[in-house]
Formats: sequence, C-alpha cells, structure tokens
Amino acid sequence: LQRIEGIEDTCYRMGGDEFVIILSPAVYEKREQIITNIKDIFLKPWFLRDSDYYCTMSMGIVEFPGEDANVHDLIKMADIAMYEAKKGGKNRITYYEDCFAASSGKRLDMEKNMRDATANSCEEFEVYYQPVIDISGEKERCSGVEALVRWNSGKMGMVGPGEFIPLAEYLGLINPIGDFVLRKACEKCKYWNDMGHPEYHVNVNLSVVQLLQNDIVKKVAKVLEETRIIPQNLTLEVTESLAINDMVRMKKILSEIRNLGVRVALDDFGTGYSSLNHIREMPLDVIKIDRCFIEHLGEDDFSNAFVRMVSELANAINVHVCVEGVETKQQRDIVKQMGIRMIQGFFYGKPMKIEEFEKKYLI
Repeated sequence: LQRIEGIEDTCYRMGGDEFVIILSPAVYEKREQIITNIKDIFLKPWFLRDSDYYCTMSMGIVEFPGEDANVHDLIKMADIAMYEAKKGGKNRITYYEDCFAASSGKRLDMEKNMRDATANSCEEFEVYYQPVIDISGEKERCSGVEALVRWNSGKMGMVGPGEFIPLAEYLGLINPIGDFVLRKACEKCKYWNDMGHPEYHVNVNLSVVQLLQNDIVKKVAKVLEETRIIPQNLTLEVTESLAINDMVRMKKILSEIRNLGVRVALDDFGTGYSSLNHIREMPLDVIKIDRCFIEHLGEDDFSNAFVRMVSELANAINVHVCVEGVETKQQRDIVKQMGIRMIQGFFYGKPMKIEEFEKKYLI
C-alpha cells in the first residue's frame, strides 16, 4: 500500500487484517486513481512457497463531513461502511451513507446479543433441516439432510441467516456457532441411523473462518468420537471461493478430514472463479451445483449445458453431483434425465424444524 503514489506516509495498520488509509487534501482529486491502484493490488496473486495465493479485500470509505467530526467518529463510519461491503458479498467497496447509521445501531445490538447467545452455550440457535432426495430409483426417497442454522434471539426474535452469519464471521463468532451446529447435526443423524434409517447422512457447512482453525481436523474427529456417528454419514461442505484462494492448504486439510472417513462436498459450484481443473485437484466426494443454474433449466441453453457438463465431468472423476434449488417438476425431470441422483429444493421441502422433518420423513 505504501508504494502507491499519494498515500506513502498515510497508511496505518489498525490490527489483524484491518488498515486505515488517509487521503490528504493534496491528493483528494486523485482519489479514484488511488482506489483503483489499491484494487489492482488484490487482482494479482502473491507467489509464496512455489504457489500462487489470492487475497480479496473489502473497503469502506468515508469523506470528512465537517469540522465537528473527530478521528474516532470517522474510523467508526469507515468501519460501518466496510461491514456493509462485507455483508454485500465481500470483495466490494462501499461509501458511507447517513442511512448506515441507523443500521449500525441494529448491528451493535445484534453483536451484543450474539456474543451473549454464544456465551450461553448457543442455546438460542436452532438447526433446521432440508431434505436431500435420491431420485435414482423407481421411487424417490429421502437419503439425508443439509443442516442449516437459524437464530431465534430472545431479544430480537428470528434473525435471518443472511443478516447474522456475515456478522458472525466478521466477529469470529462463527466458530462456536459452527461447532454447535456440527455436534447437533451429528447427534440427530446418529439417532436417525439407529431408528431404522442407516443410510441417512447429514451435510454441514464449514465457513472460511472455521476451516482456517489449526485444530479443525481434531474438532471433527472429536465430534465423530463423542456422537458415534458413522463417519461416512457426515458430509462437510466448503465453498468454491474458499477452495481456490489457498488450494495447497485446503487440499491438505480436506484430505485429513477425508482420512477420518468423512465426505467432502464443494458447495455453490459455478459461482466462483475456479477452473474446472480444480475439481480434479481437490479431494472431493460431492459437487453441489448452485441454484442459479437450476432456476432456468429448460429455458436457458447455457444452464442446461452447464449442468449436463458438470454431471458428465463428475462421473469421469467418480464424484457425485447434487443440485440445489429445485422448485418445479420440470426442473426435477430435466435433472433426472441428465442422470443426476441427488437434489434439494422447495419442490420437496424448505429448511424445517426437527419436529417437522421427523414427522414427514422419519417413518
């Protein structure tokens, strides 16, 4: 950053991975070029230990509003804008707006309540289950579920995952929440297996923050041991964007997880920037095709071709395919014609509470 003309002496590390850059009046007119130069840094990989590493960044920008503002207020505004950038999907730039001030109050309340909830054994968090349907046989059957976290806050009511999960990742609280979901999901799957459904498996999402923990493999092994779930009945889902940003490290971690007997799924496939070659490099058992390609099946040639191509490619490398977002009979029929076995979507059921799932599928 200090090599960029105009900000050589006004870059400051605030701690961790957060930096503050001040533009003086002398370079204010060059601000757009400076912002572009900062963005350009993150478009190129860093070459470390014989491998390329990519890093994205989220930027919040605030312009000095008047003489009454102090440094503390400006940094707070920039931080609020940066969080909005992260919430919008990360790797974005967001300018501070006055309307953010109201939402920042809600964010602070949410942060306090989330810290209290995680300190209280995550009792306010609930695990919902969406059925995964096997359509390969003459009769469709539920073969398992994806476990999805919901927050029923005692003070804020139901908080959607799109609101609290980005904040949980930002604060590092996704670790205790993720640990809670993993344990609960494994306990339930073991119960279903013992109740006459030995084939049921459970999919659990692992966030970037969780996977970067040094003891993540030990944590998974401990949950397997304590819940006594059959390891093959647990599938851990990682996102495509995570996998490509540090391929060497991810291959090592995922290989160690698979050595426990646990299956690994690549989630949201098709929405990132990886090459198809990455799915051959990664230790995978399942590829999950993102719902955006299923939405236009039968209407869009590209979607049809993409799903068919991924299915054929997966067969070639002996990896299963699951499609998400199936909402209509037409979509289900097209997917079945392509030889895909596993599907999820509202056509079979939304994420539901445990009682509703067991009433419908545990028979």
